[in-house]
Amino acid sequence: MSGHLNDVTTHLGTTHELGLVIAAMRGIAAARTREAQQYLQAIRTYADTIGTAIGEALPLLDGAERPSTSSATMQRHLRIVLCAEQGFAGSFSERILAMALESENSPGNPLFLIGERGLQLAAERTITPTWSASMAVHPAAMPLLADRIADALYGQLEHATPTRVTLVHALPGGTEIQPIVSRPLLPFDYSRFPVTRNARPPYVTLPPTQLITSLAEEYVYAELHEALMLSFAAENEARMQSMVAAQGNIEQRRDTLLAEFRRLRQEEITEEIIELSAIRF
Repeated sequence: MSGHLNDVTTHLGTTHELGLVIAAMRGIAAARTREAQQYLQAIRTYADTIGTAIGEALPLLDGAERPSTSSATMQRHLRIVLCAEQGFAGSFSERILAMALESENSPGNPLFLIGERGLQLAAERTITPTWSASMAVHPAAMPLLADRIADALYGQLEHATPTRVTLVHALPGGTEIQPIVSRPLLPFDYSRFPVTRNARPPYVTLPPTQLITSLAEEYVYAELHEALMLSFAAENEARMQSMVAAQGNIEQRRDTLLAEFRRLRQEEITEEIIELSAIRF
């Protein structure tokens, strides 16, 4: 009896320690989610500034020179898929990769895969990405990762056939499951920027075509940076939800063990009373 009681006592202690670990992981994930949301406002302000500059620069070109989204059929489809870097996030990466693969059936199209968990899932499916990288685990590291993705992207486009580029990533969903989005990145859509005609044209030191191309590349960088931060926030949000579920399971297990401990302890006390009574009489 005492051996079983000791086992239950040990399990209770282990369950308590595991609960503390889960609570700490939940707190870290919550802090990272809040931090990412704070960065997002600055990223969007930067993107809006670049968008305004594009709108002011477009009138510098003649109508025939203005860039437009190509209507030709794109020969390739490059997907940039943002998955989780760390575990304990439920089916977060599985859902993202599944959506990316469902949207593209041609195995010859390039795939950029970000995040160790996504790379593990791809390996299980014998999928080899064209380019891959680890997902940043802190918001301050996102600009460098966005730079690396942009460099790899333009390296692919430099000597390749016309390519359609799509970003696939998750969005923060609050208390709900994180939605997965697939949004176009290239060809660059200039029509979304309202043209601003000022009484005095802006003073520029670059040829208008070069200026607008540079602004478009900077806007693509901002979109990559925003997508990475959204994915990071969604990943940690998913981890929080997983930890909440795990905490519920731990509490249920603790209650079961506690009930078992009380039952065994009561039986032990009863046996001791019976033994004392037998000795006395």
